[in-house]
Amino acid sequence: MQSVKIGILGLGTVGSGTVNVLTRNSREISRRAGRDIEIYRAADRDLDKPKGCDTSAINLTDDAFDIINDPDIQIVVELIGGTGVAKELVIKAIENGKHVVTANKALIAMHGNELFELAQERGVTISFEAAVAGGIPIIKAMREGLAGNRIEWLAGIINGTGNFILTEMREKGRDFADVLAEAQALGYAEADPTFDIEGIDAAHKLTIMASIAFGIPLQFDKCYTEGISRIAQEDVLNANELGYRIKHLGIAKKTTSGVELRVHPTLIPQRRLLANVNGVMNAVVVKGDAVGPTLYYGAGAGSEATASAVVADIVDIVRALTTDPENRVPHLAFQPDALKDTPILPMSEVVTSYYLRIHTLDKPGVLADITRILSKEGINIEAILQKQPEEHEGMVPIIMLTQAVIEKNMDQAIAQIEALDTVPDSIMRIRMESLGG
Repeated sequence: MQSVKIGILGLGTVGSGTVNVLTRNSREISRRAGRDIEIYRAADRDLDKPKGCDTSAINLTDDAFDIINDPDIQIVVELIGGTGVAKELVIKAIENGKHVVTANKALIAMHGNELFELAQERGVTISFEAAVAGGIPIIKAMREGLAGNRIEWLAGIINGTGNFILTEMREKGRDFADVLAEAQALGYAEADPTFDIEGIDAAHKLTIMASIAFGIPLQFDKCYTEGISRIAQEDVLNANELGYRIKHLGIAKKTTSGVELRVHPTLIPQRRLLANVNGVMNAVVVKGDAVGPTLYYGAGAGSEATASAVVADIVDIVRALTTDPENRVPHLAFQPDALKDTPILPMSEVVTSYYLRIHTLDKPGVLADITRILSKEGINIEAILQKQPEEHEGMVPIIMLTQAVIEKNMDQAIAQIEALDTVPDSIMRIRMESLGG
């Protein structure tokens, strides 16, 4: 049977890894796909720059549109990234009747609805396993393996940079800025780390997973996003003392009111498996009504880890090349006409528990004033820690864990407490989740 010709756009970290995996495992991949897969052409902006793979047998070009317009290429692998020229290339590839594999989470999260509709019209597939959690096959697991479940919630550590920073802060007692500088030196974080530490990267991935989990359109603009740059060493120590760890989580929940879609630092119990995922590793817990909680763990980035997901998508497309387009696995797990525009809840309507760190003046009655305000807003206290003042320049740190309450009530309580003369600093608030089965 004739080989399937693919064209790769971008020979950076993931592109080079994809070439290496396809070349090294070619015989095994052919046995699984049923046909040989040939890297026919590849495009890269700088052909003179050394590559992390052997390109001697590949027809190279510096014009990606050469590949898009090549009639012999059946599958285009987009590994450029971003939402500018990458979107233009993907649209043109679809219009030319080519299947697309991409690792581009921003492109899918922000423009996936449009791209999937166009792909369906043209009878081609867009595969994007590598866009979420690197080498972890979380998309396939939710879309196919859990197809018999009503997914209730999912929570994941889906950005390795943020997890590395929080792990180093906890294990070595280091400050945020110090660890961030090391993460940049090691190549875990970009020179501009905003996407990682402020949760934007995780929000892209969460948006995709939530759509597949709940059968809703992609709605990145409605995902609540909060970063980890305000997490202090004392918060990490306090959490540990109370039996918790701080993780930067992406959380999606289906409730009777709508869907929660949020990325933020979260206290989770130390006994949870997710709390023990450290360094740059990723993990996602998915709770289905039939199967219960399931955990998916592995490398969330890296050349060959991500290439593993890219190649798996290529194999899936090759297997299905001769099938009726109407009988392929839907892009977002649910049939396109069955997607429901379920409302995404604003953060003010989300119900969760809280960790509060309040620095107060060392005066009598302060704690009574704070608890009175919390009580007035219907907020019950689960635990209180009061630290010694001498380590904090005369300020008394009060640590509180609350029971679950709607966020708008907590917002009102925090505003009132910060207005007290005895509370000169802003309050540190971190949400808490039990992640129980």
